[in-house]
Amino acid sequence: MTLRDAMPILAGLAAALITASVVTWILRWRARDRPSPVLDNLSARIKAWWIMIIVLGAAFLAGRHAVVVLFALVSFAALREFITLTSTRGADHAAIWISFFVVLPMQYWLVWVDWYGFFAVLIPVYAFLALPITAVIFGDADNFLARTAETQWGVMISVYCI
Repeated sequence: MTLRDAMPILAGLAAALITASVVTWILRWRARDRPSPVLDNLSARIKAWWIMIIVLGAAFLAGRHAVVVLFALVSFAALREFITLTSTRGADHAAIWISFFVVLPMQYWLVWVDWYGFFAVLIPVYAFLALPITAVIFGDADNFLARTAETQWGVMISVYCI
């Protein structure tokens, strides 16, 4: 996607954020004598969206490779968040390490070099085979299937789907 392709999307998002910012400002003005945690929360979320749209727009301006790096960083953060919500054990650390430092960079390198044939099968085929094999090498069988599935689907959702 080029900057020209992204402009209507970014313009639409900017219009929505301008509208949301104006509505929030009006609501704050009307409730100026009463503190409102709901409006504070809404305002914080709108500011976060402004930052996200500015970062995405800057990546589009910088070019295709900047967008790939941005999405790789987003995938890293999403996978980190996903894994922190799962139940992992010491035997899973090697599989998690491979997920973060082998599979994720390799997936985005494949996008970088336009090798979409291998990109399409790296995670659903090779990572889905390699991650349980790595975890089983350490011999911890307690909840093995659940732990392995959590790691596999964390990679699938946080890296492949993004």
